[in-house]
Amino acid sequence: MTGRALILDFGGVVTRTLFETHDVTERALGLTPGSLTWRGPFDPATDPVWVSMQKREITERDYWMTRTREVGRLVGEEWVDMKTFVQRARGADAELALRPEARDAILKAKEAGIRLAILSNELDLFYGVEFRKRFPLIDLFEIIVDATYTKILKPDPRAYELALSELDLPREACVFVDDQKKNIEGAEAVKLPCVHFDVTRPAEGYATALTMLGL
Repeated sequence: MTGRALILDFGGVVTRTLFETHDVTERALGLTPGSLTWRGPFDPATDPVWVSMQKREITERDYWMTRTREVGRLVGEEWVDMKTFVQRARGADAELALRPEARDAILKAKEAGIRLAILSNELDLFYGVEFRKRFPLIDLFEIIVDATYTKILKPDPRAYELALSELDLPREACVFVDDQKKNIEGAEAVKLPCVHFDVTRPAEGYATALTMLGL
């Protein structure tokens, strides 16, 4: 096995954000085009709840549960978990969620012999087990550390250490990619090389990570 690894957050890094797929969501749910107006990092002025999360007044899970309940009400239903939102918004086609830049980078890394891992706070909690099993390229990841089961949320240092332990690699041989600043600060605290992924410029984030890994 190679002595290098790319460790990816899942939501927003491997997947397209729900901010980017409002048109898909509206079609899937039968909503009028333009019904969903919150844009998160793409237009913070439209999304005071997002701004509150960035200020760390609420958690990421709080943010998405707010949106889950809100969208559920738009279709006349009471949604109590995030995976209902994801599965109803994107339907049975998990391919719609895959970020094209992620596909390119994952395949390039795999071809170069770089090991692949996921370190997520909410993979199965938000997306559901069946969605994850159907997700394109998921079988290329040899390690999945998911706080749905570990109960250890980034930026807790133990989350990063658990991923490193499962990879059995020194931290300097790995690069971690995440779109949330607090999770990058957690990686920096344990001296894990990292890239703060800007979801509005995904190609740049992946290019930086692959360059750090020698590609």
